[in-house]
Amino acid sequence: MKSIKHIVIISTLFASMLTHVAAQELLSPDGRQKLEVGLSQEGRPYYKLVFRNKEVIKPSFLGLELQDQESLLDNFSLDSISTGTFDETWNPAWGEQREIRNHYNELVLYLKQQSTPNRLLNIHFRLYNDGLGFRYEFPKQENLSYFIIKEEKTAFALTGDHKAFWLPGDYDTQEYNTTTSNLSEVRALMSEAVTPNASQTSFSPTGLQTPLLLKSKDNLYINIHEAGLIDYACMSLNLDDKNMILKSWLTPDAVGNKGYLQTPAVSPWRTIMVSDKAADILTSRLILNLNEPTAFEDVSWIKPIKYVGVWWEMISGNSSWSYTSMENLKLDEVDYSQVKPNRTHAANTRRVKEYIDFAAKHGFDAVLVEGWNIGWEDWFGKSKDYVFDFVTPYPDFDVRELQQYAAERGVKMMMHHETSSSVRNYERHLDTAYRFMVEHGYNSVKSGYVGDIIPRGEFHYGQWMVNHYLHAIRKAADYKIMVNAHEAVRPTGLGRTFPNLIGNESARGQEYESFGGNTPDHLTILPFTRLVGGPMDYTPGIFQTDIKAYNPNNNSRVNTTLVKQLALYVTLYSPLQMAADVPEVYNRFLDAFQFIKDVAIDWDETHVLDAEPGDYIAMARKAKGKDEWFIGAITDENARTLTLSFDFLPKGKKYVAIIYEDSKDADFETNPQHYHIYKQTVTSKTKLKQWLARSGGVAIHIKEQ
Repeated sequence: MKSIKHIVIISTLFASMLTHVAAQELLSPDGRQKLEVGLSQEGRPYYKLVFRNKEVIKPSFLGLELQDQESLLDNFSLDSISTGTFDETWNPAWGEQREIRNHYNELVLYLKQQSTPNRLLNIHFRLYNDGLGFRYEFPKQENLSYFIIKEEKTAFALTGDHKAFWLPGDYDTQEYNTTTSNLSEVRALMSEAVTPNASQTSFSPTGLQTPLLLKSKDNLYINIHEAGLIDYACMSLNLDDKNMILKSWLTPDAVGNKGYLQTPAVSPWRTIMVSDKAADILTSRLILNLNEPTAFEDVSWIKPIKYVGVWWEMISGNSSWSYTSMENLKLDEVDYSQVKPNRTHAANTRRVKEYIDFAAKHGFDAVLVEGWNIGWEDWFGKSKDYVFDFVTPYPDFDVRELQQYAAERGVKMMMHHETSSSVRNYERHLDTAYRFMVEHGYNSVKSGYVGDIIPRGEFHYGQWMVNHYLHAIRKAADYKIMVNAHEAVRPTGLGRTFPNLIGNESARGQEYESFGGNTPDHLTILPFTRLVGGPMDYTPGIFQTDIKAYNPNNNSRVNTTLVKQLALYVTLYSPLQMAADVPEVYNRFLDAFQFIKDVAIDWDETHVLDAEPGDYIAMARKAKGKDEWFIGAITDENARTLTLSFDFLPKGKKYVAIIYEDSKDADFETNPQHYHIYKQTVTSKTKLKQWLARSGGVAIHIKEQ
């Protein structure tokens, strides 16, 4: 996208091959952040980060351990240093704000390793007002061309036993409830935190995933993550709980190696957001800014989507993905026209038309259909290579008829590609599958990677799979297709470079409310952790919170009030938002459903009104191109009253606010569907004292009067 302003200043300081280098200092543009970098007596590069005179990261060593070569850890001398400043404003294809400022001061250490003459390593630091990004850069050179990473040794030496909002370190899944504890308690709580999943590989009793949110005793909020994950293994963290040092821990491949690089090459950026205000973590754009500008000249085909779909009725156990009850099938040997149907298959032409009609009536963009294609009878847990072909429908799903039916009503169909993690099979079929989509009018796809990876031994977050996910995104762009990848590696801001990556799951989503439930504080933490790397397809909007109403054999409960489900459309950012419940339920609550119809999914501005991770979040957003605002506020298992200031509104104008609130007797366990809707005139001077039920919320639509 076109920059509005763009300023670059670079200067270079040549050093005289110094092994021990006195700390070099770099300040953020506003002076609040201070970075110190240098070399130890042993020639080990290190850094230190300070925020408003408070130490955030104590001196911490950097470097990499290589396989069968001398490591890039020590014996370095300083060849030169360059410093500079950069300032631009850019416009995302979609996002939480129309304009994003990318303003940083930078410093690059150009290092030479004395023990291996002329072996070079650069470490590039960018310091923003909201935090730090740094990465390793491997120039093209004679003595380092091809190399294998044994382990990256980036350290984050913390100043104390911080409060942490953490997920167990795992090579295959992020689908865990967040545990909140001091870091010193991680080891004792780990076994309880690791709950069952379709594919999971824990690696350490103190392993943690990023994005990791920390809160220090002196009330600093610190988020550690990575940006620009390309051709590299995903980073987790391993905690030294005696010294309170976090160390990078890369995901290995099938033989235990952690990366294969050829110079010139770069690592992803390692990121540290820090502030004394929780809200600043939610409004930081550091991760996006560290990614490259969009790779596409034309982004006009990339559009935010609000959709419904044939999904929740299967998730709840009321319907099935499969057409038959057969087992042990070979896809190329079954004639589905001759088999007995199970009569519970949801993705049939008649039922899908009902969703299309509902979408058309209420102004939704698209209809997702899962279970439309052959192979669902034995898709999971069989380590099956040829599991789906992605183009052959079941006999009761008429692709052409539904294409025409949807087009006549102005609705798009959304494709579903579950791979069952047979990635080799998916790549064989990828071009054919995307061509099929184009031929039948599909311009977006929800892909899934449930189960253990094939090729066997690879992990969801290893370098090989990281490259696969990006291959699928780039290939989709060739066909002008938008991608919403589930069970993929957690996002690291690549939506800036490849904006057709319009959604990800990569966390414990709403589906788990039907699998035993999510904790009430879960949704007050996700925006501080998982969502800092990119939007999440959480699939909000479940109004029937007692799952028995769909399936008498399922005792699960959605651990929110109905109004909290409305508020999620504001607090959980995504340009891809699903109204996840079934039409029959929405038809019973059309007054509340109106908020889902009205709420925007692309924004000009975002303001955090109040927030504390694990407790509550209140946000206001301005719809893109409209004088129209939406507020969402949610709380954890505790009822509370928040004071919402409307000072984000333009001064001197009156607006009408449509307020969707929990009724006074509402409670996520006893009265989740009790709500109240009313209107009120508001201005920039309005302050609203708003009560939220336990695991409840408020949703407000503000229009010019």
